Amino acid sequence: MINLIFGIFIIAGILFSIFNGTSYNISNEILKSASDTFDIIKGLFPLMALWLGIMNIAHKSGLLEKLSNILRPVLSFLFPDIPKGHKSLEYISSNMIMNMFGLGNAATPMGIKAMESMKELSNSDEASDSMITFLILNTTGFTIIPTTIISYRMLYHSTNPSAIIPICIISSFISLTIGIIINMIIRRIYRCGS
Repeated sequence: MINLIFGIFIIAGILFSIFNGTSYNISNEILKSASDTFDIIKGLFPLMALWLGIMNIAHKSGLLEKLSNILRPVLSFLFPDIPKGHKSLEYISSNMIMNMFGLGNAATPMGIKAMESMKELSNSDEASDSMITFLILNTTGFTIIPTTIISYRMLYHSTNPSAIIPICIISSFISLTIGIIINMIIRRIYRCGS
């Protein structure tokens, strides 16, 4: 569906530029956007590689496991349907920790593995309560160090790229809290109604 929408936008833009007499702008913008994209990737890659390397060291040193143990009581509360010690809890905690450090791209494989293992538990085509809760945690995820945003700010020569950290911590904590509260209210209403 999204491909269709974007296709319509592209065709409409091309037709509009032809009727407007500014079709030369299309080729200029395509070339400019390709160059801008390359510059962004070139600027983001070193910082992402650094943080992925740090996360790999944290994983091999056992630090990730210790952080997962700290999250275990919280995860037991948020995911009561998942048995203790199940592999999906490990995937969820790894995903959450990577998201806390602003590594959304690196967190994606762990998120997919978590969803797959929760699907095995539910044996249903419908999303389970745990899957919905995990999706909310991912969408509203708590971020301590917004690595990608800091990278963008550095790329565009911000005078203080890390000034965004306190605002990101506060706003992501508020969105996470509201997301969890709404999830629990809807889950309770759904259970009472059925």
